[in-house]
Amino acid sequence: MKNMEKLWGGRFKKTINKEMEEFISSLSFDKKLVKYDLLGSIAHAQMLGKCKIITKEETDKIVEGLKQILKEVQEDKVEIVTGEAEDIHSWVENKLKEKIGAIAGKLHIARSRNDQIALDERMYLKEEVLKIQGLLKDLQKSLIATAQKNLGVIMPGYTHLQHAQPLLFSHHLMAYFYMFERDKGRMKDLYKRVDVLPLGSAALAGTSFPIDREYVATQLGFGGISENSLDAVSDRDFILEFLSASAILMMHLSRLGEEMVLWSSQEFDFIELDDSFCTGSSIMPQKKNPDAAELIRGKTGRVYGNLLNLLTVMKALPLAYNHDMQEDKEPLFDTVSTLESSLFLMSKMIETMQINKEKMEKGSKDDFSTATELADYLVKKGLTFREAHKLVGKIVLYCLENNNHLENLTLSELKAFHKSFDESTLKILTPQAAVKAKDSYGGTSLKRVEESIKSAKETLEKK
Repeated sequence: MKNMEKLWGGRFKKTINKEMEEFISSLSFDKKLVKYDLLGSIAHAQMLGKCKIITKEETDKIVEGLKQILKEVQEDKVEIVTGEAEDIHSWVENKLKEKIGAIAGKLHIARSRNDQIALDERMYLKEEVLKIQGLLKDLQKSLIATAQKNLGVIMPGYTHLQHAQPLLFSHHLMAYFYMFERDKGRMKDLYKRVDVLPLGSAALAGTSFPIDREYVATQLGFGGISENSLDAVSDRDFILEFLSASAILMMHLSRLGEEMVLWSSQEFDFIELDDSFCTGSSIMPQKKNPDAAELIRGKTGRVYGNLLNLLTVMKALPLAYNHDMQEDKEPLFDTVSTLESSLFLMSKMIETMQINKEKMEKGSKDDFSTATELADYLVKKGLTFREAHKLVGKIVLYCLENNNHLENLTLSELKAFHKSFDESTLKILTPQAAVKAKDSYGGTSLKRVEESIKSAKETLEKK
């Protein structure tokens, strides 16, 4: 690049150091924003013409040139090569100058790269947040379909990764539906704060030209306009909020991924993942590795890192724009890419995995997971819960010392611990009875899970 090709070269006597030029260049990654830079430039040029800041002839020429470049970009007829310009804004203006000549320089009236990049990022993020909400909805549909298909299948419920109480597999899946519903709500809510037009703030103080920001906001589909020019160009909290919501979402995906890794292991054998989402071993011919689930779990760390990265960049910056803020783009782009691929793959894994119903149900037997039912039974007979808890603990110890299980105890053995036990006690000690008994709202009984699935479907249909 020659010094005169830059947007700021007039003040300088020397050309920029080659290593310095490479160090500050952002074209290698901000070229992802080219569509938004062009659309924003078109709206800006139209506004300049509408406000008679430039002539109609100039407006038409600039807009036509920008539209030609946009068409070439969309049809992959032009390549944005690193080194051609300092950033995507410079590249667009240089490309426009090639097409229409020096008049291209009028495009930058009443704007700065500071408000321009804030605009591009907001336009990009608005589009991606909507896409992410759609991918979340697809994943929720996969969870609902799998839950409905496997209604009635009982599995062990866990706390501390130890058998706790039996529950329906569908209930377990629906827990993730509601996690992802909150994630979707966070995306929907932050969209409102992304949907604010910064263009017109110029470098930091606004502009002396009689611009029409409302017109530009309408042209570009923004719901609001920034109230303070300094704030508009100097903060990236809208990206930080997205990264924060993305970190929480990836945490939820990671937890589900972890369970898929566990469930598909030989020790659990609750599910089998489809071959299309697994790989093998270069040395062990028998292996089928749950790579997609593992990588979703692993890539969660990079999204956490992206959030911390930008928080650190922004933590002590004085107002207004600082070149440090160029470092916001790669964490943003990487998070969007990671999130979207993870959501897509998780949805497809859920859709295609095979459920080992027999192994799940076998896992919930002979594991003392109905002990709480026995304690609740005694409470209903008049004991305090602490008394019942201690007594059932002794019964469990008795079973362990005698290589027995609760559901195999005889009535006489139970009565030896407390006179309140009768024939009805024997009916509550199966996993099926324990699941059926959990009929509180939001519980794991079949009736409540069916209600949950119906409610979840209605939730998706409303949005």
